[in-house]
Amino acid sequence: MNSPNADYRIQGMQHIGVATSDMDKSLRFFRQLFGMDIPFFDSVQAAPLMDSHTRGETITKRASMVMNLQGGCAFEVLRADSFEPVPADWEIAPGDLGITTVQMKTRDIQKMHAHALKIAGDSCDARLSETPWGAPTFYLKDPDGNRFQVLEADDWFENNGHPSGGVLGCTIGVSDIDAAMKLYADVLGFDQVLHDSTGVQSDWDGMPHSEQPYRRVRLTQSAPGAGGFGKLTGRTYIELVQAMERKGPFIFKDRIWCDIGFAHLGFDVRGMAALGDALDKKGFGFRCDTADAIGMGETKVHCTYIDDPDECWLEMIEVYKVPIIEKWGLFLDVQKRGADEPLPRWMLKALRFSRVKD
Repeated sequence: MNSPNADYRIQGMQHIGVATSDMDKSLRFFRQLFGMDIPFFDSVQAAPLMDSHTRGETITKRASMVMNLQGGCAFEVLRADSFEPVPADWEIAPGDLGITTVQMKTRDIQKMHAHALKIAGDSCDARLSETPWGAPTFYLKDPDGNRFQVLEADDWFENNGHPSGGVLGCTIGVSDIDAAMKLYADVLGFDQVLHDSTGVQSDWDGMPHSEQPYRRVRLTQSAPGAGGFGKLTGRTYIELVQAMERKGPFIFKDRIWCDIGFAHLGFDVRGMAALGDALDKKGFGFRCDTADAIGMGETKVHCTYIDDPDECWLEMIEVYKVPIIEKWGLFLDVQKRGADEPLPRWMLKALRFSRVKD
């Protein structure tokens, strides 16, 4: 669970890193399909922090953080600038190691399904299915073959009429769920088990290896952080999946960070030093660390990375300064606010003035 003495706090999921082959095409697709039309930054920079994930060579990448103001977490959309990114040479399957699926939220699954069929076409499942815990759902792919799942949610920040919200959670393949829980539940605070079953998963029908049994555990935080962007992001979920009859490959096998795929999962944290101590004691120490605030445009953050037991790349982000309306010079110094003090609603709603329209 979260640190009982509050030396550090995992506020919740913050974003998913989505590495693409065509940045502008993907940003447009995500705006139209998922309403991810509020940008925080868009810049091209070297990424020395990621040397440990790029075979020791510093790459250059373009990155844009975008979100849906109705609610949900963000995408950090990435495109390698110094090399030509490549996809996995197989279709990523449930139970492969790493982030295999990103879950998106909707108020109305039927309305969102009709919308997705128009935007995503044949890459969207033609039918609705049902999760093992009884929720209606469907799956689709983006132009790079990254798989998304849509689920209904009831926590929203506002309503602008778009059928989709932002990121609700993600599915992570692991080789041993009990070992993975020592990180995701014990340290990162996703300690509330909402579902735990083993068997063939009917909503994965048609996916590679879908006829095989899987253990599937759905987690959320029993005590999520309330500060910062908590009202906007809402409750977040992690689903751990273990293939029972095979060991799936790591989704970035023979590839590097910023090759095509779900590059990382980012968490919003307060108290980075104390979190580092807790991670060290559990055997998940920082693999890389900016050791100070770094800038992406006017956004200032402290970033670290760790690996889960199967090398899934997890980013810890402590935010210092974020632009609310950059063109007006309106910024927020997050560190001057209490860890559980939410941002004013008017300030979050002001983000709508940054919306990108197609």
